[in-house]
Amino acid sequence: MINILLSGCNGKMGQVISRIAQEKNGLQIVAGFDINTTPNNNYPVYTDLGKCNEKIDVIIDFSHPSVLEELLEFALTKKIPAVVATTGLSNSQIKKLTNISRDIPIFYSANMSIGVNLLMDLVKKASKVLEDDFDIEIIEKHHNQKIDAPSGTALSIADAINSVSRNQKEYMYDRHSRRKMRNKKEIGIHAVRGGTVVGEHSVIFAGNDEIIEVNHIAMSKDIFAVGSLNAAVFLHKKAPDMYDMDDLIKNK
Repeated sequence: MINILLSGCNGKMGQVISRIAQEKNGLQIVAGFDINTTPNNNYPVYTDLGKCNEKIDVIIDFSHPSVLEELLEFALTKKIPAVVATTGLSNSQIKKLTNISRDIPIFYSANMSIGVNLLMDLVKKASKVLEDDFDIEIIEKHHNQKIDAPSGTALSIADAINSVSRNQKEYMYDRHSRRKMRNKKEIGIHAVRGGTVVGEHSVIFAGNDEIIEVNHIAMSKDIFAVGSLNAAVFLHKKAPDMYDMDDLIKNK
């Protein structure tokens, strides 16, 4: 049995993960970490990780960047692998994850959906063929409660495209502030916030007289919960290193 500490357990995603974990064999959530301790779960919830004495095999973090430092300190002290699925991390926080992965296994992904990560593979292949003759734009849509914009996933898609580009591309977030023609080195990234949209990402390759568009639409938060739990199972007993969804997909 894999025992999980869930950070952000009383948030919307935390509640979805808690529900789906009950349906999974071989793992259980034994403790939570959240500033909100309203008893919505059948496990203890802590605001201070120093008081958590349960046996923890893997941490799943689906919370807020502001709590990452405390969580990583706990993970490093206890030598517990951690799945970090929180979006909106700063470059310094991502660098810290990389540094800590020398001592404990870290699984980090801006999007825990296998479908989104397959989309990234597809757009990398498309970019290699199309980048000289096609303009690339990314549009992401999320619910009106999402704080960070653009989404971590949109940035990861742009990074994936840049990783295979012959010439590094500039990310353009706000065209109204720059009154000049689009250049070939741009990737336009646009954020839409409204209603209860779970998550939608579109990558547009616009060429002369033709458009190629690759889309992923999340119909519910369940796909992210399943991905994070699969990542926890994958990470259990792994050697210290930095892992991501590519490693999980290859392992299937």
